[in-house]
Amino acid sequence: MTTQTLPVPEVYQGQFGEFTITQSDRTGVIIYRTGLMIAALSFAIGSALVLFNNSPSVVSTLTPLYVCFLLALGVSLFTIHIYMSLLHRMLQLFWAIGTIASLILALSSSQPLAVAVYNQPITLFGVGFIFVALTGIYFKEAFCFNRLETKVLTPIVPLLLLGHLVGVLPIQWESILLGIWAVLFLVFALRKTVQAIPADIGDKSVFAYLKEQRLAKV
Repeated sequence: MTTQTLPVPEVYQGQFGEFTITQSDRTGVIIYRTGLMIAALSFAIGSALVLFNNSPSVVSTLTPLYVCFLLALGVSLFTIHIYMSLLHRMLQLFWAIGTIASLILALSSSQPLAVAVYNQPITLFGVGFIFVALTGIYFKEAFCFNRLETKVLTPIVPLLLLGHLVGVLPIQWESILLGIWAVLFLVFALRKTVQAIPADIGDKSVFAYLKEQRLAKV
């Protein structure tokens, strides 16, 4: 009778010591990337419908797509690895504020959600927090992995939203920026699927060190 030996986990050398990557760590990264892909697909489909289909029936399709985008983004924000816990919590808080604002607007407005936000730019002071959280992910990925698409997305999102808020962007430019956003978001999500999983986990010794520092302060 032979006994099956379990594979020995690879040991990595971190900044503050050695660490191993568990199956749970890998699952978390897969969930993070799946959330990004669903969010990117939902956003791209919604954007394509807005840009290339003028049918009034399109508007009713945008709300379920937005809900998909919203939930998938939330999953990614709760599984992303960010060394600064304060920044991580802030992005999650922004997502929560934007989600609550979207829900209130959807329930209180007689117009479909997308139409209400477009016609009343001031609603971006609430709903816009969703996209602040998304921009945080773009910034993190640009900073950590030097990705060109996220370097472009980081300024494009606030430029489009703030431009619409203050009414300085012509409709043509809004359409162009929205199209670029949708395409690059898909590129970003697709490239994440082929990236090595340990890269998204990061240096676990840093997380352990920061946790020890927080506990020491308490």
